[in-house]
Amino acid sequence: MFKKMLVPLDCSELSEVTFKYARELAGRFIGLEVVLLHVCSQKHTVLMHRAYLENVAEKIKAEVSQQHGSGNVNVRFELLEGKPIDEILCYVKQNGIDLILMATHGRSGLSRWAMGSVAYKSLCQANVPVLLVRAGIEEAILLDQLPERRLLVALDGTHSAESILPYVESLAEQWGKDNAQIILVRVCKPAEVSSDYPSGKAESWETRVEQENLKSKLVDGWYLADVEKRLTDKGFKVRHELPIGKTASEILKAASDNRANLIAMVINGRSGISRWAYGNTAEEVMLGAKTPILLTRP
Repeated sequence: MFKKMLVPLDCSELSEVTFKYARELAGRFIGLEVVLLHVCSQKHTVLMHRAYLENVAEKIKAEVSQQHGSGNVNVRFELLEGKPIDEILCYVKQNGIDLILMATHGRSGLSRWAMGSVAYKSLCQANVPVLLVRAGIEEAILLDQLPERRLLVALDGTHSAESILPYVESLAEQWGKDNAQIILVRVCKPAEVSSDYPSGKAESWETRVEQENLKSKLVDGWYLADVEKRLTDKGFKVRHELPIGKTASEILKAASDNRANLIAMVINGRSGISRWAYGNTAEEVMLGAKTPILLTRP
């Protein structure tokens, strides 16, 4: 599925957190072309940045060959001038890029690449999946260091949210269906029972809340069971979870509890980050996750 991956870099150590994922994907997806891109704002830095990118490209090639035994790895670089977001989006559109891999840290820390700047604008405007990686991810959950990869997929019960599934399936296939587990998560909305619920009722307020929560979980459980069956019929290892609570918090908790290698979910391009049941869920997950996040537009 992935043929050409763009890796925007600002030539800082923080942005280099993407290298390990570039190596992993280049080693797993045969024929994947990796393009390292740096956008210069000052002409006098071109030669310095060119030398840096040449060195990175050769280093990734050598490490992929060593780790995966693949001697024909296509890694190259591009050096452009202009505004980073404009040049990134233009390059994606004009060069057939089908995946963007980028860090959420840059020269100025989180604020440069996170919400409101390059990474955020790329997510809102790019028509291809974006894999975001934060600096400081603990070594134990790197993509290439656990015997079983765990991909946590956040769904909201809509067909739009399911548009992330083909990319998840592709990753699971490359890792090996026996070595990858897909965890479907649908966060149920807490029951809305008025606090002035009549005390004279046969059932207590707590019992009513519990019953309403159970109804919600039954409906969402049927939905997830259907998605799970579709995936298991294709040979994937799948299970699902139905937590109740605030959507973003429960997604982050599920990712932590399951030691997920990846969180996958959909964003809404028309209005920026999709507003699920409670506020800007995808944005909250992006800010709080210690796990790489794969995002795509429906």
